[in-house]
Amino acid sequence: MTETLAAIISSSGPRYRTATEYVEATLKRAILDGTLAPGTPLRQEDLAATFKVSRMPIREALRQLEAQALVDFEPHRGAVVVQITLQDAMDNYAIRGALEPQALRLSMPHLTDEDFSIADEILSEIDQESDPGRMGELNRRFHMTLYAQAGLPRLIALTEQHLATADRYLRFHLAAVGDMGQDEHRALLAACRGHDEAKALAVLATHHGRAAAALQAFFRGRSDTSL
Repeated sequence: MTETLAAIISSSGPRYRTATEYVEATLKRAILDGTLAPGTPLRQEDLAATFKVSRMPIREALRQLEAQALVDFEPHRGAVVVQITLQDAMDNYAIRGALEPQALRLSMPHLTDEDFSIADEILSEIDQESDPGRMGELNRRFHMTLYAQAGLPRLIALTEQHLATADRYLRFHLAAVGDMGQDEHRALLAACRGHDEAKALAVLATHHGRAAAALQAFFRGRSDTSL
């Protein structure tokens, strides 16, 4: 890993504003393009020596990469390059594609102006947010606000469980593709406000399909199907 990173660093452009930004950007590029393979340990001492910085910016950069679902912290191993498979991501989208339309269909007739106001406020928060972890949480809250009136507790709990699982793929999607799909969120909210079930379900299907297609395209550009 040290030789690989050294080559990447030597080919990099001008340094960033801070050492943390520089380390984060360099590691992110190496992870996303496959230079650093899934499961590669990212030892702080080795990285500090390679980047010629102290361990503090290394530690902060690794935490920021964890928030983007690019790095995992494992017991007894420390930071490692994340392992996300296309199959796992598509499995999650397939489950959500079955659960969420049903939850939305049952919830829509019971949504109130207060629910719509809450959902609108969440979208405004997403517009102002840059932290991927926080964006994932807000995304989950937005969707669950529209599903929460379904009246079936186990369906709602199962839907929220798989939305929580999807947060990992959403953060990875944001790091790799950079698009939250806010236009679709707003179209979904508008359809719910207008009590247009067919439109709302079509927008939700488009929302899921576009995100899944973006991940598929990203993985097709790599030599493997995992990250």
